[in-house]
Amino acid sequence: MPIERVVLIVLDGVGIGESPDAGLYGDQGSNTLVNLARVQRGLFLPRLARLGLGNITEIQGVACQAGPLGCYGKMREQSKGKDTTSGHWELAGLVLKKPFPTYPQGFPPEIMEEIERRSGRKWLGNKAASGTVIIEELGEQHLRTGYPIIYTSADSVLQIAAHERVISLPELYRICEIARDVCQGEHAVGRIIARPFSGEPGAFKRTANRKDYSLVPPADTVLDHLIQKGLEVWGVGKIEDVFAHRGITRSNHTPDNLSGMEYTMELLEKDFKGLVFTNLVDFDSKYGHRNDPAGFAKALAEFDEMLAQLLLKLKAADMLIITADHGCDPTTASTDHSREYVPLLVYGPSLLQGVNLGVRDTFADVAATIAEIFRLPQPLHSRSFLPEVCHAGI
Repeated sequence: MPIERVVLIVLDGVGIGESPDAGLYGDQGSNTLVNLARVQRGLFLPRLARLGLGNITEIQGVACQAGPLGCYGKMREQSKGKDTTSGHWELAGLVLKKPFPTYPQGFPPEIMEEIERRSGRKWLGNKAASGTVIIEELGEQHLRTGYPIIYTSADSVLQIAAHERVISLPELYRICEIARDVCQGEHAVGRIIARPFSGEPGAFKRTANRKDYSLVPPADTVLDHLIQKGLEVWGVGKIEDVFAHRGITRSNHTPDNLSGMEYTMELLEKDFKGLVFTNLVDFDSKYGHRNDPAGFAKALAEFDEMLAQLLLKLKAADMLIITADHGCDPTTASTDHSREYVPLLVYGPSLLQGVNLGVRDTFADVAATIAEIFRLPQPLHSRSFLPEVCHAGI
């Protein structure tokens, strides 16, 4: 039976071991899943284990299966960098040879002055910092002055934090749109991120109203090709933002893992052909960046429980792909993304089981597989794994 629907779930930040070039990024020793399992004295992920997660590498508590239900492997990123945008774009078939710019010392005066001029607002911060730390550091001053807090990280991002009582969401989004327009050319960071928060000094909390403003992909991805052929592309979570609303027919910007999984399962009840592209952000944003191994492990266990329900909803013509966009090891000193391999799990009721897909040279192999399924143009320098997971004649 031909595949008619692909469900691609990105476990944001769930890496599976340092890439060969991790040293170039200061990420030697990073291994999100393995280090997390070691620190937590084992992970309980029975459904992921049955799909073959423990067959990719040794993970404490995740058994290697004699006959896994899924096909398994891992993928190396070819794009330069270790950020959300490049990771997702490569999964969709677009490999970036030049990394997005980063600003560990803060943004240059010409950027800050232009944002201030256009927005009519002075600012606080302009340095690399943890998002939770900087709102504690500057949040009280922000409440007094009304100035937005601007900061970055090791990734190619310009983040703007504001208390929702001080700067309304529409106004915060307007400032971010200005920053996106300013940060072009040599200063074209991968994302501008609105980071609203609430609460009082000593108890500030980021809200679910985050919004990302990515660059527009410089070339067509497999998402564009799907639409051009009249197929559906459902974006769940921040997918629409990562692709600047390009290549998406419909979207639901779900704010967390639970709502993302619930909506993905709702979509499986619908009759359509094409792709469901889901990002589950909590692993990265709530736990990886905050170096919270216990929270990270709990979120994985919760996903594993929801996965049991999702597997029951898959039809004979469905293919499920579970992977990630980068690492975000919560056990290292760094609070930033980590340059890692990502896991690759592939399952479908009509697909072969227990196939070792090996080490893939690029995330774009996912796009190549989707392209082969739907007879679309193949992305360059990639290799479809469809022949490896299909019975003859599918």
